[in-house]
Amino acid sequence: MDQMIQTSEISVGVVGLGLMGSSIVAALLLAGHPVKAIAPLPTELADAPERILNQIKHGKEADLLTKSPEAYINQLTVSGDYSILSDCQLVLECVTERPAIKQTVYQKIADVVSTNAVIASNTSAIPISQLQQYVPNPERFLGIHWAEPAYMTRFMEITCGTLTSLERANWVFELAHYWKKEPTLLRKDIRGFVTNRLMYAIYREAFHLVETGAASMDDVDKAFRYDAGSWITMMGIFRRMDYTGLQDYPEIFRRIFPLLSNSDNVPELMRPLVDKQLRGTQSEQGLYDYTAEEAKEWDHAFAVFNKDIFQLAARYPFRTDRRIG
Repeated sequence: MDQMIQTSEISVGVVGLGLMGSSIVAALLLAGHPVKAIAPLPTELADAPERILNQIKHGKEADLLTKSPEAYINQLTVSGDYSILSDCQLVLECVTERPAIKQTVYQKIADVVSTNAVIASNTSAIPISQLQQYVPNPERFLGIHWAEPAYMTRFMEITCGTLTSLERANWVFELAHYWKKEPTLLRKDIRGFVTNRLMYAIYREAFHLVETGAASMDDVDKAFRYDAGSWITMMGIFRRMDYTGLQDYPEIFRRIFPLLSNSDNVPELMRPLVDKQLRGTQSEQGLYDYTAEEAKEWDHAFAVFNKDIFQLAARYPFRTDRRIG
């Protein structure tokens, strides 16, 4: 990095305090920022402070804290009044994936912050180039895509729109390292960004294998867990190819690529589940069925796993990040 960043001197705003927004607030507090959080919904205003405190306490279990949870939460201001964002150098939007609602939020942010303040969206689906049209001085707008739980994962995608200033993007990229992320910085604004495009290609092929009778859901899950799951945190995709040797891949590609699903339809297996408004572990029924106790066990197990994988990834660092310019 060019120079040290003092996170305690950078106020960050977060708009939207649902599951993802509150998790992002916890991550920013743990990184040392004073955080100004806007709760657009009355329920968020009432529930968010306790939820964020509990997330910080969870971070303590993962050895992420250097002081008491209360000391971090004391750096948080929660309100429904956008004027508290006036001194923020960065404001993150984490509201519902509806452009009209986001447009209203951006206008409220822009009305109170400096014209130099960076405004960002956590969107995982809407093109950044589309959203930045709603922002005065659109060169200061970009995407900052977090993974849940934000305070326990190393993933982050920083995405430029067509008008985004590379100087602003690089500043966020540098700052993300103080959030204990291993960020990617995408100059090209592609629909779905990198992680979603990769994962949805896998989802499509997984459904294809099950719906054609080639494998069961359990077969597919086990194959993915015990093959890709055994190396992906350490190597990623292209380093894996280097490690295993490149000579066989061309022939494998020629044989396998034509057989992969290229469907653009919602999988038949999923449609009736969505029609019934099933939500997996949250409703105790989905692609698999769960008892109430099993659903709770999955929540607990995922929390423990995030701690383990966060610490495991730190043992095998590959610092290949590059600025763009």
